[in-house]
Parts: sequence; C-alpha cells; structure tokens
Amino acid sequence: MTPQPNPQAGAAVKAADRAHVFHSWSAQELIDPLAVAGAEGSYFWDYEGKRYLDFTSGLVFTNIGYQHPKVVAAIQEQAATLSTFAPAFAVEARSEAARLIAERTPGDLDKIFFTNGGAEAVENATRMARLHTGRPKVLSAYRSYHGATSTAINLTGDPRRWPNDSGAAGVVHFWAPFLYRSPFHSDSERQECERALQHLEDTIAFEGPGTIAALILETIPGTAGIMTPPAGYLTGVREICDRYGIVFVLDEVMAGFGRTGRWFAADHYEVTPDLMTFAKGVNSGYVPLGGVAISAEIAETFARRPYPGGLTYSGHPLACAAAVATINVMEEEGIVGQAAAIGETVIGPGLRELAERHPSIGEVRGTGVFWALELVKDRETREPLVPYNASGEANAPMAAFGAAAKARGLWPFINMNRTHVVPPCNITEAEAKEGLAALDAALSVADEHTV
Repeated sequence: MTPQPNPQAGAAVKAADRAHVFHSWSAQELIDPLAVAGAEGSYFWDYEGKRYLDFTSGLVFTNIGYQHPKVVAAIQEQAATLSTFAPAFAVEARSEAARLIAERTPGDLDKIFFTNGGAEAVENATRMARLHTGRPKVLSAYRSYHGATSTAINLTGDPRRWPNDSGAAGVVHFWAPFLYRSPFHSDSERQECERALQHLEDTIAFEGPGTIAALILETIPGTAGIMTPPAGYLTGVREICDRYGIVFVLDEVMAGFGRTGRWFAADHYEVTPDLMTFAKGVNSGYVPLGGVAISAEIAETFARRPYPGGLTYSGHPLACAAAVATINVMEEEGIVGQAAAIGETVIGPGLRELAERHPSIGEVRGTGVFWALELVKDRETREPLVPYNASGEANAPMAAFGAAAKARGLWPFINMNRTHVVPPCNITEAEAKEGLAALDAALSVADEHTV
C-alpha cells in the first residue's frame, strides 16, 4: 500500500488524542504521539505520507506484521458468525485456539486459561501457584518486566515498579545471570551460571523454602535487555524448584510464538515450567489476548475445587479466531523457521558487523528476531551511554540516537541505554538490511557521545 498524505486528517486525529486520550507511562503534557495513518507488513506511515520500518513490532507483538490478509479475514468471518460469547460456554474459536496453543507448548502444559493480555496472565499464574501450594511468596528477578497490573508490577524488576510498589505483595527479588553486567563478578558464562544458581539457593534458604509458592522468570528477558541465559541456568532453576516444591513459571509473553526462532524460547533450553504465560505474538496483537498454559498437576488442583478467578472476555471469540489464523499462517508460511534464519544469517551478523565499527556498541546479544545493542560511553569501563533510568537532559544521547533513526525511516525500540532490534518474525532479508543501514547511520550519532 502506498501512503497517501492527508495532513488535515492527521491534525484532527492528533487534536482529539491530545484532548481526550490519557497515555500510559507518560507525563501527559510532555509527549507528542505520532498520528499513524496505516500499516502493512513491516511498515507503518503517518498522515504526512512518511513511512517507517518498524523495528519494534508495535510493542514486540506484531510477529506476522501488520494487516496479514488471512488473519484480517478470519476476524471478519468470526465477527459475522459469532462476534462474542460468554466464557462459560464451549465456542469453536476458543476451543481450537486452546488446542493449537497446547500442541506447541512444552511438556504437559495442555490446559489453557485465557486472559486479555500478558499482565493478567501473570496475575492468574501467580494466583494459581499460591492456591496450589498454599504458600504466600513469589520470587522474581531484577531486570525483568511482567506487566502493569497489581501483582505483575510488583513482580517487575525495573523502575516502573517503584511508584507502584505496595511493599506488601509477597514478592522477593533476586539477581538472574547477566555476564556483561554481572552482579557476581564472574569472568565466564559457566561461572555466571554457577554463581547465579548459588545466589538463588541462598535467597530461598534465607526466605524459607516453605514460604515460597512460585518463581517467575522471563525465559529470555525482553524489555529489560534480551539477556539470553547461560547454558544450564534454566535447567538448574527447574531442579531447585522441584527440590523445594516451588512452582516454576516462565513468562513467554514477549519471547513466545516465534520471536526467538522457536515456538517458545523454552524450546531452546529443553525446560518445561509448571505454568507458562503468553500474549502478544499469539495473534500478532490483532485483538487483545493472553493466557496461562497449565501443567497436568496444577490443573488437577482445580479439577473438583473451583478456581477463584475469571474475566468477562476470557477467550473472546474474535481474539481466539485471530489466534487460530495467526498460528496457522505461521505454520503455512514457515514463519518460525524464517525468524531463526533471518536472525542467524542477516540480523545477528549485521549487528556484529556494526559493533566492529561503532564504539558506542558495548555488546550485541539475541537470537531469532529478538536482539539488543548495549550502548556505552566507554567500551573498556562499560559505562552506559546514559545513566540507569535517565530522563530529560541526562537521556539526551539516546534521544538523539532515536531521532536520527526516525529521520532515516526506522522506528527504533529504545529502553534506557539500549536499542532493541525486534522486527516482525517474517521480515524479509531486504527489509532487515534496510533497517540495519538506517541503524548504522543513527549509531554514528551515538558514537559522538563516546570517550
């Protein structure tokens, strides 16, 4: 689709937004949202006709790109057939979506509880774990994000938790492995893994194993930095959880459904959790949907005991129809394999080549279409390009980098001192190379702030 400029319509959209829309995570008078006129595939455009290659996949959810015709058609067909129905009934779209998801989840995660998004999935997974064990506490990692609802935001390990932290949610945070900024002063991935597991053991010992219901981890942390765990870490966590009767929860809200080049990131590590949360890529974000995949043991807890939780729109037919179509499209078009291949042959090598020429790149890490560049002032000291949780003038170098990318038609995903490369899973080789070229130019601006 060729963007057609329509500045007058864009001005009207912008005026209504500024008058009435209350935006998340924002000081309302300090933001200037772009008015979007349309989107297709890996691109979107504004009312001026300027087109952007989306290296953010929305908020890392358009895994099959925008406006895939088969998914749009499935939503239209479902709307004409049965647009909505209460969750207590068996509905074809809901049943089929659950079946397709359960076929792809690891191990015996064969029961699916549907929610409207990832945060609600985390809320319900935590509730299930507490009810299953009869214990109050939940362990979660620093450098994590689990959502913005009450329990999920307390589980989160980044600064968005701070103004929302009740201090009474029964959450205990610990350090997960991250060799580049190791809290354990490790000098190898193996050592980082061993020390992180020992730290977790110590945390459990001092908190009291009998008080801990669950441990939740993003399989590969997303917004916090796309830190792939070292070999053996997740299997080590699984063993610790088994030893103490702790429910192991993997949060695959961002990493799931092809993002890492596998259906789920857990498949890379051959580990099966007791509960797995998902959302985003399950239907490419076309209609809000999330859920919890539940093991046989935890499902049995609620076989004759009512589960005290539910949502009016749990398993909404339109959302589930979109999930069915998305999963089928991913199979038919080989999108999971495409994500793995483009990461291995184009994105990964391209980012590493950029790192050879740009002193602002401290580290490249990722897999599939799930990558991060750690931007630094000094490669030797690893000082971040901007301070932790920087804003205003302190964040100027990252703001300048972002503006340079947008000027070149690339919409970047920026968080703190990092830019993430998270395009749709079916991005083409030509599109990926176009994005890397724009990133190359924008990184020259970041380089100006290095020592």
